[in-house]
Amino acid sequence: MDDHASGRPTVEYRGLGADPVLSDYQQTWDYQRLVHADVARGARPGHVIFVEHAPVYTAGRRTEPQERPFDGTPVIDVDRGGKITYHGPGQLVGYPIFRLPEGIGVVDHVRRLEEAVIRMLSAKGLTTRRIEGRTGVWLDANGDRPERKICAIGVRVAQRTALHGFALNVAPSTGAFANIVPCGIADAGVTSMAEELPGQWSVAGTAHDLEPFLLEMMSFERYTPAG
Repeated sequence: MDDHASGRPTVEYRGLGADPVLSDYQQTWDYQRLVHADVARGARPGHVIFVEHAPVYTAGRRTEPQERPFDGTPVIDVDRGGKITYHGPGQLVGYPIFRLPEGIGVVDHVRRLEEAVIRMLSAKGLTTRRIEGRTGVWLDANGDRPERKICAIGVRVAQRTALHGFALNVAPSTGAFANIVPCGIADAGVTSMAEELPGQWSVAGTAHDLEPFLLEMMSFERYTPAG
């Protein structure tokens, strides 16, 4: 049974209420896998978990030893694709757990996550795009600034059901990224919404702004990519 046909997707703002609480990564990962099991067997519709994590580094399956933190900071190894990344305060992390329809593969799913973020940022006045050969959402190089990533994406599909997701930099401390080679990419930078478009940005507010764009993409209808 396909979840997109069995009920309206649900959205959870985990720890992002009136009194925000940073979410422990391991606890959230355990919870995510419980939701994934329910979605995969058709017991519930697709579900999005929005969180703001306590500081943590996570390493995907392609992470090389030299890409880990050079100061001995602990890393949680996870079963998603991609390499190492950082999660922490000021960053919106989203876990869209959806059963993928026939004809929608991992790459298609990643492109839809990128599209949702690109469209939301465009509505805010920030132009972003994809870069061939790289996942995530990027800004072009300009002046003495290189191409820079504003949203990292790493997913896994098991039992035709996606888990893991994206990390959108709203207003995080950039110092944490300097401790690693983010996503294994040494020739580009990392940026945030606050750095590129000054304003009063919040993680919870950004999650609410992103929700309709994300649910539109997770309807798995045909779409024309932005740009």
